[in-house]
Amino acid sequence: MKYDRIDSNLYIANRKKFTERMTANSLAVFNSNDIFPISADSTMPFQQHRDILYLSGVDQEESILVLFPNASNPAHREVLFLKETSDLIAVWEGEKLTKETAFLTSGIKTVYWLQQFPTIFKQMMAEAQGMYLNTNEHLRANTEVETREDRFIKQVKQDYPAHQVHKSAPIMHKIRSIKEAVELELMQRACKITEAGVRRLLAFIKPGVWEYEIEAELAHEFLRNRSKGFAYTPIVASGKNACVLHYIENNQQCQDGDVILLDVGAEYANYSSDLTRCLPVNGRFTARQKAVYNAVLHVKNEAQKLLVPGTIMAEYHKQVGSLMEEQLVGLGLISMDDIKTQNPDWPAYKKYFMHGTSHFLGLDTHDVGIWHEPISAGMVFTCEPGIYIPEEGLGIRLEDDLVVQSSGAPFNLMGDIPIEAEAIEDLMNA
Repeated sequence: MKYDRIDSNLYIANRKKFTERMTANSLAVFNSNDIFPISADSTMPFQQHRDILYLSGVDQEESILVLFPNASNPAHREVLFLKETSDLIAVWEGEKLTKETAFLTSGIKTVYWLQQFPTIFKQMMAEAQGMYLNTNEHLRANTEVETREDRFIKQVKQDYPAHQVHKSAPIMHKIRSIKEAVELELMQRACKITEAGVRRLLAFIKPGVWEYEIEAELAHEFLRNRSKGFAYTPIVASGKNACVLHYIENNQQCQDGDVILLDVGAEYANYSSDLTRCLPVNGRFTARQKAVYNAVLHVKNEAQKLLVPGTIMAEYHKQVGSLMEEQLVGLGLISMDDIKTQNPDWPAYKKYFMHGTSHFLGLDTHDVGIWHEPISAGMVFTCEPGIYIPEEGLGIRLEDDLVVQSSGAPFNLMGDIPIEAEAIEDLMNA
């Protein structure tokens, strides 16, 4: 890992939040992710499962965390199982966690090697009445690929059919959505790395550069600041490409007079940042481009004021739709007649603003959270309205990362990144 070791007190507190919500006499199991193969002996870079990471800080493959707060043996109330390191592994792959470094990372005193798992787990299950299993219940999850967690669940249900099964996902969604101060510091660092990338681009972009060259500039800046790189697949969309919401080809040349939509963000210590800015290729917006830009900025500024404790996200999105409706009428893109005759299930504004405005942010870019409950202080949301006009070859989206406060407006983790159209023009022409 490139990042500094995080204080183990974070993971101690996170485990306490989970175990306090468990049913008595139950244990919970969390598995690491697989290293996913591509072909031959090639693999994807390892990405740890966010739940075991959140609860232990262990950023290593072939790891298992078991929580059993009612275990009669105090040593078995929190247990890590790790891949045993060796001199051979150290030579070929680098050092893995030892029992000592695992304790320093997680605060968990009991660490066994992975080959001991079947025996120790059988002892624990003989005492437990129920088990919490960890399934991916994110509303947008693609669960076609079988994971290490999936294989474990299939096996444990076969081996222990008489145990009561509970879901860990509702607890994880609840506790992960409210960030600790340390987590906010890590997210702020990710945002500062993103800022460094954006400022690098303001002096780099000009007519004739290629979208992939812009991506390369960002990757360089992110890596040199101890990030693994992009928190998600970057969108560098110039001209009409900006009207494709998830454009990721990044293979076109940027033309004089076009606007580039950048939806990019650095990660740090597995925490995500998520930014969108729109930059004129030649350093100046046209009058029309600036009018659309300022309309989106107005909606964003008003929308983020609504991210306060007690807000229901479904109602929030309706209110943002009304804000956008007003701006689209002012731009001449829809009329009052369009609004009067609109389909309530697909309002007129959706022709030019077809996506949601905010999502949870944290260890995942589209982080877990409970959508039907009122939002609370300590939650982090994006705010990202947009207007997309394919017939004009123009797409504008603006996005910042916002921490909900106990009172007042949210705190903008990206408040130092230029967003006003005039400020962007001034910096690009400095």
